[in-house]
Amino acid sequence: MTKTITRLFDDYSDATAALHDLERLGVPHDSISIVANNADGAHGDAATSLGDVDDHGDVSRGVSTGAAVGGVGGLLAGLGLLAIPGLGPIVAAGWLASTVVGAGIGAAGGAATGTIVGALKDAGHSDDEAHVYSEGVRRGGTLLSARVDDTLATEAEAVLDRNRSVDASTRGSAYRQDGWSSFDDTAPAYSREEVAAERDRYRSTPTSTTY
Repeated sequence: MTKTITRLFDDYSDATAALHDLERLGVPHDSISIVANNADGAHGDAATSLGDVDDHGDVSRGVSTGAAVGGVGGLLAGLGLLAIPGLGPIVAAGWLASTVVGAGIGAAGGAATGTIVGALKDAGHSDDEAHVYSEGVRRGGTLLSARVDDTLATEAEAVLDRNRSVDASTRGSAYRQDGWSSFDDTAPAYSREEVAAERDRYRSTPTSTTY
């Protein structure tokens, strides 16, 4: 049996550190997915098209950003630039990327396909977690998700938690204080300035999770 473990990170470097720790733990890179906001252009210029995904969920159209963000192999070498309604400009790789791309294509074409919220719920996350995680990416965060064997689940969760992951319940409460209720894939993407302000808001806040 496998379990899907997902965490949100305010800092991309924390997410990649956790990703490398997961790989060292023995989690294969094709069982890990990463979706990161790129409104600030830190990973290159945002793609104007949505991109394709291969059999492993790796984005194959657009610009490969692996070298630019320090990925010399494994999952990070397959990062691709995307522009997704609701999320805005992102970089993504792994199994969740296929759902993100599908959501973008559906929004662009007016058809209902999968969404990142739906994928997270299908993976076993609560409705609240799925919406907070998706909104977190929209506001500048990085989402890291791994499908791990039950025997590795506890260690994998510890890996993500010690790399400054965000408590979904606490972050959701903070969002709601500002009037937020749920992730809306028709909402305008955050601008570079808005993402910077959102990251500064939580930069000095302790981040950990019990999920």
